[in-house]
Amino acid sequence: MKAGTFAPLLAAALMLALRPAAADDMSREKIEAIVADYIKAHPDEIGAMAKDYVLRHPEVLREILVELTRQKTLQQGAAAQKADQLAADRSQKIGALAQSLFHSSHQAVLGDPDGDVTLVEFFDYSCGYCKRALADTVALLGSDAHVRFVLKDLPILGPRSVDAAQVAIAARMQEPPGDRYLAFHRQLLGFHGVLTQDVAMAAARENGFDMDRLQRDMTSAEVAATLKESMGLASALHISGTPAYVAGDKVFVGAIGLDALKEQVALLRRNGAKEQ
Repeated sequence: MKAGTFAPLLAAALMLALRPAAADDMSREKIEAIVADYIKAHPDEIGAMAKDYVLRHPEVLREILVELTRQKTLQQGAAAQKADQLAADRSQKIGALAQSLFHSSHQAVLGDPDGDVTLVEFFDYSCGYCKRALADTVALLGSDAHVRFVLKDLPILGPRSVDAAQVAIAARMQEPPGDRYLAFHRQLLGFHGVLTQDVAMAAARENGFDMDRLQRDMTSAEVAATLKESMGLASALHISGTPAYVAGDKVFVGAIGLDALKEQVALLRRNGAKEQ
């Protein structure tokens, strides 16, 4: 194929890629095959030929830019619509699942158990972002005596996460979560290294938990029910990563930071919203 005949085909291929309705599938396949063969045989000529053609036919570039802008706008609109639909679905699910989310017996509650505002965190002891977010939790509880902070074990990062969660739930079963449980939680979530069941057991031992009872409770129906409930709630709310927070009727995924947590607490108070 001569160089002079390839440039129009290249431009045509670009336009077909942007406007697939401009040609049928067979035309597209033929042009793509021609372009691919020529590029493979003449790799050094493509840039110069494309530049020359665009300089001689600037209207092609304008049309490409217009089409790219249109497609980007459509994609942004579709993404925004999808996000709005997800938020609406989550809000509806939070209302329907309020009892399990905010008042379940299968959860640990830090801070003020009768607080005027409730935040829920889904977390995994193996999650690096959860470890980073630990400081935010501690700072929030230290600066606001009226926040009720619910912890939901969501061990989604493998068997070691499940092992750690089982130990943590068994520790929670020994007494209402308080300073000792928070110290255990901070030690385990603050651990940097390979998290194993032995590491979790050591943290429980160092914080004074009854180890004989803990060993028995780790395989109890309560531990199984707790994990099943957390997994079910996360699935219903389309939560697939940790940490994830529930504040009012909204879900926030990721380590959003102390300022954002405080902002949500203040917003809930301004709206007069207590836990669901």
